[in-house]
Amino acid sequence: MDWLEFTAAFAAFFLTHSLPLRPAVRPHLQRALGRRGFTLAYSALSLAVLGWLIAAAGRAPYVPLWTWAPWQYLVPLVVMLPVCLILSLAIARPNPFSFGGARNETFDPARPGIVRLNRHPLLLALALWGTVHVVPNGDLAHVILFGTFTGFALLGRRLIDRRKRREMGKDWDALAAKVKGAAPLPLPLLRLVTGLALYLLLIAAHPLLFGVSPLP
Repeated sequence: MDWLEFTAAFAAFFLTHSLPLRPAVRPHLQRALGRRGFTLAYSALSLAVLGWLIAAAGRAPYVPLWTWAPWQYLVPLVVMLPVCLILSLAIARPNPFSFGGARNETFDPARPGIVRLNRHPLLLALALWGTVHVVPNGDLAHVILFGTFTGFALLGRRLIDRRKRREMGKDWDALAAKVKGAAPLPLPLLRLVTGLALYLLLIAAHPLLFGVSPLP
């Protein structure tokens, strides 16, 4: 199979992650589906296209860029644990600085949680995921795939900061200063356990979802 499917999957991924969120489109979809329905439909569509993209990378022509070695498995295996913990600490939590925050009006700068350490924890998790998966996947298609996600996450941090600063004005600087000065608080045990469970689930499901075991 040539590069056509991989290219089509990439195009579909970016289209489905940009068009539904455009100011001229999103309000109409939210009125038709409801806010919750839009979120669920958008999430399902995103996961489906992401799955297609990853599968298409596996079916693309194999062009090796470096020699594979058994130790390379350890890089994602080790780093994906903190990635899962970051996700569990960030998802469905208030975060007025980035995307994906829930109930942002309830955000307490004195108790910012993981936002105290990083304003964009979901993008941090995405950047780490992409970077560590490049190591054991040294062929052209997968380097393009994971490298693009890493670059997208790193660039997204700057773009979102710029947009949020513009939207919030001086409130952005004041809120950021309060968060930076917040006292460290114990991390919620339930979310840490959830992150660990997600990590173990990904290890178990990886061969079924992607056809490759993450274990050496």
